[in-house]
Amino acid sequence: QEHLVESGGGSVQAGGSLRLSCSASEYTYKSYCLGWFRQAPGKEREAVAGIASSGVIVYVDDVKGRFTISEDYAKHTLYLQMDNMKPEDTAMYYCAIGPFSRLVPGEGMAAKVTIAGCGDYWGQGTQVTVSS
Repeated sequence: QEHLVESGGGSVQAGGSLRLSCSASEYTYKSYCLGWFRQAPGKEREAVAGIASSGVIVYVDDVKGRFTISEDYAKHTLYLQMDNMKPEDTAMYYCAIGPFSRLVPGEGMAAKVTIAGCGDYWGQGTQVTVSS
């Protein structure tokens, strides 16, 4: 059973940066994909970015060029570097892990669908607030 713990959330002004971390106790899947998701108040949870053990990386359009997903396999830790942040990035951010075969290159809606495939096991979330 995966145990994922997010950290690094906080408050930042528009244009600022934050780096989120997600530590895993172990990787249940030999081949896996890791994803970042977010949920703003009153809205559904949405995909942000995904990275697979195969090297595939996928971003949704809203964060391309501003967010960077990366992983330190030895530490079983996932990161999300968020730069040039906007008030609309305000949300609870969650990490999740799933089988890597579900993450394939994609654009637009296809990117959201493929990242969602990484959502088998979830962390508890970390709050990010961006003020204007």
